[in-house]
Amino acid sequence: MIRLFVSLKIPDEVLDRILLECLNASGNPLEFKWETKDKIHLTLKFIGEVDPKLAGPITNELEFVRDYSSFKCSVSGFGFFFRNREPKILWSDLHSDPSFIPVVDELNRRMEKFGIEPEKRKFKAHLTLMRIKKTVPENFIQRIKSYEFEKINFNADKIALVQSHLSKEGARYKDLKIYELK
Repeated sequence: MIRLFVSLKIPDEVLDRILLECLNASGNPLEFKWETKDKIHLTLKFIGEVDPKLAGPITNELEFVRDYSSFKCSVSGFGFFFRNREPKILWSDLHSDPSFIPVVDELNRRMEKFGIEPEKRKFKAHLTLMRIKKTVPENFIQRIKSYEFEKINFNADKIALVQSHLSKEGARYKDLKIYELK
């Protein structure tokens, strides 16, 4: 079995700025284990574990994304996802123009033919910056949540089919195919 997902590629210069702002906001960045730049992406559709024979047909099915135009995005702040009142994920909010939503909807519809369930939760565009495994101080949470920076604008023009390899050291990602938007 192989583990796949579809992601929006974020330009390197945008990732550099986001990480710089996050490090500035954190106060003591060396105290934490941040996601590396090569792991930061926007998951459009988590496919999950599939038979390797499906990789080719899924790759071909995703060609439809080339029919969509690139779209404007911006990053403007940080937040946390909590579990049992403890922060578990530090993320950066990602905003896009409304032309982006039909891509996600069509991804869900097209993947159903491979037995992949459509996502039931409402889509929340975010970039995971840190997975929190230990208790963090309350002042860290407040500093991150209240930190303000100038909005980072960019044009989203690439979507990738990505294979994820899980190991004790964490996930490693490999782009199987990158699709250019119009």
